[in-house]
Amino acid sequence: MGLGTEQTERGLTVLVGRLTDGFTKLVTQHLTLARVELIEDARVMGSDVARIAAFVPFVLVGYAFLCAALSAFLARWIGWDGALALVGAANLVGGGLGIARAATRLKSFRLMDDTAQELNRSVTALAQAPVPVPVPAVQPATLPGEAGHGR
Repeated sequence: MGLGTEQTERGLTVLVGRLTDGFTKLVTQHLTLARVELIEDARVMGSDVARIAAFVPFVLVGYAFLCAALSAFLARWIGWDGALALVGAANLVGGGLGIARAATRLKSFRLMDDTAQELNRSVTALAQAPVPVPVPAVQPATLPGEAGHGR
């Protein structure tokens, strides 16, 4: 009598359990991927920040040399000031180019790009039409006393 309904409920319970397990595994994998990618992104960004820090002294030395050259130029009008200006300009240009290159790389770097792509794939897969699960046809149960008694 209720055997079909009982089997359907057990089948639904199994399907819901599988769905829950699969969804839990998916979320866990996404969190693991996000963690790994965040660590890698932090490492790359740290490297770029270190490069910027490495070129800052060149900019400072260049500025110091240009200031010294300008002072010497104004004080003597000729002499060793040209050499100081050349060294200062070379340091300033070299340091500025190094900082600009590292800063451009930092600006173009996309954080957690792989995680975002995986999440988009998962959302797309979950948004697709679900596959219909065949459910056996269940006839409504009739009580023995109802058959043929016209009350």
